[in-house]
Amino acid sequence: MYVPKESQSKQGGSAAKARDGEKGGNKKIVAQNKKARHDYAIIDTYEAGLVLMGTEVKSLREGRTSLTDGFVQIDGGEAWLHNAHIPEYHQGSWTNHSARRKRKLLLHREEIDKLEAKSQETGHTIVPLALYFKDGRAKAEIALARGKKEYDKRQTLREKQDRRESDRAIAAAKRRQRGH
Repeated sequence: MYVPKESQSKQGGSAAKARDGEKGGNKKIVAQNKKARHDYAIIDTYEAGLVLMGTEVKSLREGRTSLTDGFVQIDGGEAWLHNAHIPEYHQGSWTNHSARRKRKLLLHREEIDKLEAKSQETGHTIVPLALYFKDGRAKAEIALARGKKEYDKRQTLREKQDRRESDRAIAAAKRRQRGH
């Protein structure tokens, strides 16, 4: 049966988004690399698919993953995620994976070429920011980043603290206002 496009968008849900060609869907974050956001100035972010073994997917779903030492390297026209720690699946057998093996990232050719060119510039690197499941598929958020100097890190912390203090003051003023 034919359903006009106007009524499709009213249906909602991920099926309607998929029909309309919109990107989106459910996002379940498994691991984040907060240290990367502290140590690097993020220039551009990309979403990449991950090539994983079955035991890696099961281990990811348990959520015991670490991206702290992870980095991305372009090698032979392919993007690879290095040093991301996905622990062995505790119910796995001899088919289990090694925890710190390099994993292939799935990106478009233009994105790989752009990342390769930019990462060869002085001071630029590619870091993983997050691992998550989007509509049942494992994805990695990676970023082209530039290393921060120590004074930049202090400045960022100062701005964060100032923002937190102003939010607290505003919240306290609102509480006083409601109390009267």
